[in-house]
Amino acid sequence: MADNITATPARVRNRRGEGARLRDDIVAAAVELLDETGDEKAVTLRSVARRVGIAAPSIYRHFPDQPTIMLAVVQQAFAELVEHLSAAVAAAGDDPRDRLLALCHAYLEFAERHPERYRTMFGGLWMPALDETTLTESDVSTLGDVTMALLTELMQDCVQAGESTSTDLPTDSVALWLGLHGLAHQRASTVAFPWPPNIADRMITSLAHLKDVPE
Repeated sequence: MADNITATPARVRNRRGEGARLRDDIVAAAVELLDETGDEKAVTLRSVARRVGIAAPSIYRHFPDQPTIMLAVVQQAFAELVEHLSAAVAAAGDDPRDRLLALCHAYLEFAERHPERYRTMFGGLWMPALDETTLTESDVSTLGDVTMALLTELMQDCVQAGESTSTDLPTDSVALWLGLHGLAHQRASTVAFPWPPNIADRMITSLAHLKDVPE
């Protein structure tokens, strides 16, 4: 599949000290291929090199194998997710409940806007056995830590403000994330299902143990 993708013109050789720019170009090309094809297998050393306009061996200076390129793609996607969530929380004001709801809806929005990246972030199909690549367990075990920490922090704020009755923040935070992830996945997979318009709010309220708002 990837070999049929049109290559870009040959890339102008970087001047000394511009290796970081080439690394960024490689990651950007991998993201483009993933978004276009929806298939991690289309992101090969050869296809990425052709998209950037370099010889494939030039990639090895920055990425020893394909999984390390995909790790960089996933790490960038998580950074973009954190930026998106942080912006939504900042715009929500000071009320802890509003901030948590804003984060949760922003999470679902990110998954809807970037379905291929989101699936790859959590699908793990790009990741081989660790003994078959240069990746380490710590490379993949920390993915999403910042997102989870932010979610847990906002849950804690709700508890302290009397907005949530949670008595087990770590477990309830994971449960809330699982709910968001499941809804995001199902929305992408079953597009014809007649989702109730308030299903997200009802799920978030329940999993976060938020108190009902008086009508």
